Amino acid sequence: MHAPIYPKITTRQVFAIAGPAMVANLTTPLIGVVSTTAIGRLDDAALLGGVAMASVIFDCLFWLFAFLRMSTLAFTAQAQGAGEPQEYAAILVRGFIVAGLIGAALIALQVPLAAITFQLMGGSEGVTRAAKTYFMIRIWSAPLALANYVILGWLVGQARANLALALQIVINIINMIATVLLVQAYGAGIAGAAIAAVLAETAGFVVGIVVAWRISQDGFAVPAATLFDRAKLMRMLAVNRDIMVRTAALIVVFLFFTAKGAREGDVTLAANSVLNNFLLVSAFFLDGLANAAQQLCGRAYGARDGRGFADSTRLVLLWGIGFALVVSVLFALFGPALINLMTTSDDVRRYARDFLLFVVLAPLPGVFAFGFDGIYVGATWAREMRNLMLASLAIFLATWWVLSGYGNTGLWIALIGFYVARGGLQGLRYPAMLRKTFKAA
Repeated sequence: MHAPIYPKITTRQVFAIAGPAMVANLTTPLIGVVSTTAIGRLDDAALLGGVAMASVIFDCLFWLFAFLRMSTLAFTAQAQGAGEPQEYAAILVRGFIVAGLIGAALIALQVPLAAITFQLMGGSEGVTRAAKTYFMIRIWSAPLALANYVILGWLVGQARANLALALQIVINIINMIATVLLVQAYGAGIAGAAIAAVLAETAGFVVGIVVAWRISQDGFAVPAATLFDRAKLMRMLAVNRDIMVRTAALIVVFLFFTAKGAREGDVTLAANSVLNNFLLVSAFFLDGLANAAQQLCGRAYGARDGRGFADSTRLVLLWGIGFALVVSVLFALFGPALINLMTTSDDVRRYARDFLLFVVLAPLPGVFAFGFDGIYVGATWAREMRNLMLASLAIFLATWWVLSGYGNTGLWIALIGFYVARGGLQGLRYPAMLRKTFKAA
């Protein structure tokens, strides 16, 4: 079967995927935010600290397995480009199997995992007790949360980003309603917030399965020989492994940044936390463009369409640069006012404004860091992405070590250097990978 010929990649196609993905990304941390807000109204500092700590743990834990969404998206887009819709169900079921195995392992290891994690976090006795209560309940949602990653990647991989957004909205609405009812109306406390998160992920999975069933040609009936095709299984596992290592390196950078900021004192830690919200906002939008790159580049890869691949790369990066410039200008103009909105401490406000320049500069190198991540994932150049991320991590650590005498300034320079290294190294490697991939097309 010959791969279908697709029309020229357009800006409309980019934003048809990027737009819903951006909004979906903004809803991602809402489960933790809603839990924190509801518990915060109980006027118990230990409970609030506990749910905040546990939410961060789950954000990092589930983020580590984000390869389930990324690889599923890439493989689905490649199957679409190759004109192999019969492969969709196999990709989805394989993803479910991996998500189920990882989720079951997390549940089985919950006791030692909690002990190690909370010891490293170093919270007070009351905070740790509350966090463990939340953790031991919400951990049961792991298989469902990871399966939802698979469904989201599968939908976006078929350019059905609106359905992926709708699924995210369903999860968050149910979480909000269940949290308010359990925490506020029924007085279930922190356990109620955790139960609400489990219910939300369960509902999201059920709705996702129904949606996937309705748009599948033959349901989920996949011959065993197709499902367990050795070559495809090994490729999937290799890609997942490499993306997981890449994500772990990324997590190390941000945990290191937070830890070193904390050692500079409470004011520094608080100011960096405030400024990190600026980075998160820009990252959510840039990751939406990365989603578009994954789908469009993956589809072009599957179709062996080198020109379409290059067009997708160019459009995503050009629009990313335009967006980054706008965001940088907005941060420069309104950054001080936003800092004042997020904290009432004069010391923290003053210190955060001193480092606002770094936040203003971050979006531009971020375009290339996020954009090339999406391009490499779409083409499943996972080994190269892993190696270049590890090199970027080394550059970050080396930069911090050289500039450690400059305190928080050196730390921020190292972080911006990490962004530059991520995008720069992948950009330098990109032409060779493009030639290698499409030379026979």
